[in-house]
Amino acid sequence: MSRLEIAKAMIGHYNAQDADAYVALMTQDACEAGYRGAVVREGKEGTREGLKAMFVQFPENRAEIQAGYELGDYVVLHERVWRSKDAEPFDVIAIYSFEGDKCSRVEFVR
Repeated sequence: MSRLEIAKAMIGHYNAQDADAYVALMTQDACEAGYRGAVVREGKEGTREGLKAMFVQFPENRAEIQAGYELGDYVVLHERVWRSKDAEPFDVIAIYSFEGDKCSRVEFVR
């Protein structure tokens, strides 16, 4: 599976609100962070718990991939996110860094 396919699979798990399957595609010390900023979810377990809490807060949350690119150890996705079916969507650029076939970091530009 290519890194782009792995990142797309992560979005599929995100949309299914399956935090366990999402983090299964990450390294043990993976994190999610603002672009060049503070880490918001630290480690595989921190990411799992953070996602589970967000899914409780936003049970209709979903993301659609608008475009995706792979270059070396990186994948860039343009994602459109809805917190609920009635909410206005917002766009993010998500930069997925990889170590082998596992995602080690996701940074969000919003």
